[in-house]
Amino acid sequence: MFLDRDGTLNVERNYLADPDLLQLFPGVPESLRRLQDAGFLLYVVTNQSGIGRGYYSEADMHRVNARLEELLRPHGVRLEAIYFAPEAPDQPSRGRKPSPQFLFDVRDAHGVDLAASYMVGDKLADLECGWNAGVRASVLVRTGYGGETESKNPGLGARARVFDDLASAVGWILEDARG
Repeated sequence: MFLDRDGTLNVERNYLADPDLLQLFPGVPESLRRLQDAGFLLYVVTNQSGIGRGYYSEADMHRVNARLEELLRPHGVRLEAIYFAPEAPDQPSRGRKPSPQFLFDVRDAHGVDLAASYMVGDKLADLECGWNAGVRASVLVRTGYGGETESKNPGLGARARVFDDLASAVGWILEDARG
């Protein structure tokens, strides 16, 4: 299971650099626990262009990620890894979404079957990342920029699954994965 961070798991803060401002969306810890209990390994794949733009440091991002893991821990949720692309959009990047490179890295390092995996996010680049990697489904959540992404891309629902939030997306994912 591949998950975007900002706007998908937590409230979008426009270049989140302060761990004290990290706020999970309602139901996120429980939803991630459901996925984990169903056997999914959880990987976060996030573009962090604020680093490349000079808005915050890589150390700031690591503190936010540590806070994310701290908030999930009491729910028994474990993130396998967090992959991040620090480059600004105009800088060359190996893993910046929509590149599928980080998903390929997970496949190669951990033996994850991409055809049985899902990519969940709130932006078109998240969906494209999943499609480019050959995942079972790319899933758009309407949290964060998801509502805007949906309205700017009519017909998106023909190729992606679209849900109000992670909790409703997880319900569908668990049903779809069963067969």
